[in-house]
Amino acid sequence: MTAMTRDPMTVLPLLCVVGMPGRGRTALVRALHDQPGDALAGRRATAASQLHTASRRWLVVDAAGEGELLRELVRGGVESPTALVVVDVLDPCAAWVASTLAALKLLGLRDAVVAVNRLDTAKWREDDYTAASRALVAALAPLALRACAIVPVCAATGANVGARADAAWWTGPTLVDALDTLPAFVPRAGGPLRFPVEDVLASGERRIAVGRVASGTIAAGQEVLILPGNRSTQVETFAGSEAARASATIGEQASVALAAGVPVERGDLLCSPEAPPKLTAVFDAEVRWLGPGDLANGSPLVVQAGARDVRAHVLSIHHALDASGAHRPAAALREGDIARITVRCETAIAVDDAKTLPATGRFLLADADEIVGVGVIDASGYPDQRRTRPASGAVVPVRHQISAGERGARAGHHGAVVWLTGLSGAGKSTLAIALERRLFDLGWQVYTLDGDNVRTGLNADLGFKPEDRQENLRRVGEVAALFADAGIVCVTAFISPYRDERARARTAAGARPFVEVWVRSPLEECERRDPKGLYRKARAGALKDFTGIDSPYEPPDSADLVIDTEHLDIEASTRMLVDFVVARCKA
Repeated sequence: MTAMTRDPMTVLPLLCVVGMPGRGRTALVRALHDQPGDALAGRRATAASQLHTASRRWLVVDAAGEGELLRELVRGGVESPTALVVVDVLDPCAAWVASTLAALKLLGLRDAVVAVNRLDTAKWREDDYTAASRALVAALAPLALRACAIVPVCAATGANVGARADAAWWTGPTLVDALDTLPAFVPRAGGPLRFPVEDVLASGERRIAVGRVASGTIAAGQEVLILPGNRSTQVETFAGSEAARASATIGEQASVALAAGVPVERGDLLCSPEAPPKLTAVFDAEVRWLGPGDLANGSPLVVQAGARDVRAHVLSIHHALDASGAHRPAAALREGDIARITVRCETAIAVDDAKTLPATGRFLLADADEIVGVGVIDASGYPDQRRTRPASGAVVPVRHQISAGERGARAGHHGAVVWLTGLSGAGKSTLAIALERRLFDLGWQVYTLDGDNVRTGLNADLGFKPEDRQENLRRVGEVAALFADAGIVCVTAFISPYRDERARARTAAGARPFVEVWVRSPLEECERRDPKGLYRKARAGALKDFTGIDSPYEPPDSADLVIDTEHLDIEASTRMLVDFVVARCKA
């Protein structure tokens, strides 16, 4: 299926024609376009084309496969699609229809009409139509889905597509009549700007962002925020043949020239500075798993959100939904399962909650080039990693009269953050406390923040849900930066399993020295040591989402120092760490 094209000034309701191979899907699209009332009658239907009936205009998408359709709906910013499902009267594949509509329902499916095709092969027998219709209704009912109409047709001859078939038993509508009587489509108006950048063109020093408006309006002269880079810029004009345009709104394709000197790339999101989306690497989601194969904790995938692709993995599966909608425990998802999961991306992406802004609150899961899942986002419990300014405008930073140089000259060393990361049992806390003792004996100002200690006070209100763990490390990073600003060497000992969280701590430190130390020991050795008995509990199932067992650890790409505690004893490890920190931080 090729990318959809639209009249840039018109937003049409989307009619997605879906069906398994060999069911006459493309023949039905052609039959729809051959109706006398269609302004495009007689022309060959393309992958995406307009259909004009007596009272409606549609953008018809002939979807060759479920994955292709889902990709277009998510990346095209489509809202409230209508599905036209084509089935064979003698083999309706009701389970496939139910699975497809359930996936579309996550993306805001508005209505569904089923065309029961090839009635000619059944000699237009009412019993065959009735059997197919009942099978479809029975398959859809457990998922709280229903078809607005189930219409018998023959796509090859056009019978009952636009003109009534010669079948006395059928007193219902033709297919076109069924489409014409669906509730009218009213495009969603207003909302904050969301403009996924699908392509970038160069025009001198300026960059032209090409995409489709998913929410709000984009206009010449408008200030916009570019995420995830958190850069501000201005839309100067519309570009090329669109130069005379003043604005573009929901569903419209546009090419906008941005102010010179501000970088933008494919996959970025232009948005309203006043109401930006959330920037996060972790979010909860309701997903439908399309397979093949099972989805388990830790499964690596690619998240496709808007125009951006980012590597990710499943952090946890909370529960699946059975046919009645009730929750059931699930260690893994099978093909067709609907479940609530937590996803962690390798880098932060800009997302909205699907309930607030559906167009930028949904995503695809891909494995290589194959679409294996579709989901809607709930990021409500997670902090916004973009937020760099205080929530209140009444906050005025205090300027100190003591410079970092003065503090360093008096203490004989600079303030710094020494961030120890590694698996539980690798020896982080042991090394941190030993480093603190040695530096103190040298006359240095030093303090250790340990994972367990900060949870008795500063972070006593936080649990161990993914969003709480993320906030725990955010607070520690900010506190460590304050220690360093005061001229103190702050040593931290936290598993901190994700690269983006460690990068955030480095960013919080600003210009102050930040030393990332990977305390490296293989999982087998850490599990053998198991000083707190945590691995034993995790293996027994009493401790969920434990790093190394059912939650991943991302090793540093370029740690400042690597200490191999499998082969080095505590004395050698401490000496290596002390020498490195002294060399880095001595004034």
